[in-house]
Amino acid sequence: MRWGRHLLATRWALTRRFPRATLDAIEAAVTESEARHRAEIRFAIEPALDVRALRRHETPRSRAHEVFAELRVWNTREHNGVLIYVLLAERIVEIVPDHGLDGRVSEAEWREVCAVIETEFGAGRWRDGALRAIDTVTRLLVREFPRTSLPDENEQPNRPQLL
Repeated sequence: MRWGRHLLATRWALTRRFPRATLDAIEAAVTESEARHRAEIRFAIEPALDVRALRRHETPRSRAHEVFAELRVWNTREHNGVLIYVLLAERIVEIVPDHGLDGRVSEAEWREVCAVIETEFGAGRWRDGALRAIDTVTRLLVREFPRTSLPDENEQPNRPQLL
């Protein structure tokens, strides 16, 4: 069953669920979010795992950690980058925070965010789910890394990464 979902999840499925207008809305939401706190958000969407990953029984969580490293989300001054990873084939969302958020946001809080988003995606509300994800993560980041009067540079791209 899992193999079938991954083999059928194509680039076309990704662009159908996340068309340019939705990607633009996600980028705008990330930009707006980052104006309210000092952290960095990366949003990555992958249609499916490749055959090698499926043979290794790779989990969405382990793949999200790989993507976190590949996109260098850890490369922020305060170690407060957050990856929102979407695996379309399994309609799963994983959030990977950098270690600067350890002890500040609980695993239970991150899982609650994922559960809400996965419900939206399950109902076919891809744009709404993505924007809700950013909004919810923003509230957590504003709580832990509020904006200061010091200038802040954009350390990560705001455009969603299509894998």
